[in-house]
Amino acid sequence: MLSYYQAIILGLLQGVSELFPISSLGHSVILPRLLGWNIHQNDGYFLTFLIATHFATAIVLFLFFIKDWYKILLGFLRSIKEREIKESDTYAKLAWLLIIGTIPAGIIGILFQDTLRTLFASAQIAAFFLFLNGFLLLGAEKLRKITKQNELIDQDLSISKLRYLQAAKIGLIQVIALIPGLSRTGSTIAGSLLVGLSHRDSIRFSFLLATPIIGAAALLKLPDVFTSYHALFGQFIVGFFASAISAFFAVTFLTKYFQKNTLLPFGIYCLVIGGVTSLLFFFT
Repeated sequence: MLSYYQAIILGLLQGVSELFPISSLGHSVILPRLLGWNIHQNDGYFLTFLIATHFATAIVLFLFFIKDWYKILLGFLRSIKEREIKESDTYAKLAWLLIIGTIPAGIIGILFQDTLRTLFASAQIAAFFLFLNGFLLLGAEKLRKITKQNELIDQDLSISKLRYLQAAKIGLIQVIALIPGLSRTGSTIAGSLLVGLSHRDSIRFSFLLATPIIGAAALLKLPDVFTSYHALFGQFIVGFFASAISAFFAVTFLTKYFQKNTLLPFGIYCLVIGGVTSLLFFFT
């Protein structure tokens, strides 16, 4: 079963790796194997624990961007009242961009998340996909650079200039994060960069888009904490707060980091850690 020590370590790991583009699910599958913990990734209590830590991350994201969410809600209500989404109404349009971006990933996630997690929930497979995640991050940076050079673009597209189809594509990319090793943050940032957003706007849009997805998915299964696994309630609470603390520091760091920096270090990290652990698990 899950100890308090393990709950703290996994909670801290979840808060960081969910927001860093390095796959929280992948790390949550790989770390227990590396440390020799008797935790099976398909055990119901472990999946419920991960849901609790995800919920903590969603709350932190919501509170961090609460001023934005307040303006987004007002914009949404304005668009309903006026029965029109004005291009000049930045937050009304952002509200609908987020709704459109959330729908495809939400539907597919509800229908297939358990199947995908069960199918790919082994440390060796997670390590392999973490390796591929590195290529995803580096590839997005390379393609974006080539596109900007070819089109001679000097300024980045702002979020309010996104088209609804682009938002849907970015949102749909989140689905790959259901596979351990592939990152939700990494995939949405990559998609945002490829449609022309700056790194700063890409991380902001990614976090805004992730909040309802993570929060809704967690709320659907959170009752299990109080019913099926009430004996582990203490460990879930400890993991919840550990995740919240590390998520706060992660989102604070990343929103500043991506003002001037790129995905390159995270891509290299995923290639190295994914490659090394893939070989290690293959030969052991």
